[in-house]
Amino acid sequence: MKIILASKSGVRKQILMKNNINCDVIHSNVDEDQVKESLIEKGADAEMVSKNLAELKSVKVSNSNPDRLVLGADSVVSLKNELINKPRTRDEALKILKKLNGKAHNLISSVCISKNGAMLWNHTDSSELKMKMLDEKLLIEYLNRIKTETLQAYGVYQIEASGLDLFEYVKGDTDSIMGLPIKQIINYIKNYKDE
Repeated sequence: MKIILASKSGVRKQILMKNNINCDVIHSNVDEDQVKESLIEKGADAEMVSKNLAELKSVKVSNSNPDRLVLGADSVVSLKNELINKPRTRDEALKILKKLNGKAHNLISSVCISKNGAMLWNHTDSSELKMKMLDEKLLIEYLNRIKTETLQAYGVYQIEASGLDLFEYVKGDTDSIMGLPIKQIINYIKNYKDE
């Protein structure tokens, strides 16, 4: 079965391919920052933001691709109920790392599968990560190893690369932390019956 991945994330595509799920990639072009702001103004917590964004991406792409299963995904970082957005600049990236430095935070990953503009299934996973207490020099050295486009696309830590060294502990599923709770997706697709 071939699905559509409504995400720009190369890592998400790799996770699907590694698990023998063929996919076409179609970007949803959802304005994530605008949607987040609107949801937060209405009192949504990190989990609701993540779920809503995953569904919005999935349904939007699904509307223009009839009879195809479309997978939308979103991950948000929450520090004591404060949403940490992806950095737009290297200065913002350093500020985020300083804010997370030495603290535990949650990474919430949501996925949604839609067909013909309607959500069929969704799942949300929460992981807890605690960053080591690192001095600013080490944080800057870490950021210097990452391209600006990568920071803007994936956030401040790439758990699949050298980002793992930043953490004292990681409690959660690695694939989920990288952006896709693949076991649950495989289970859904395996049991999916075409209506």
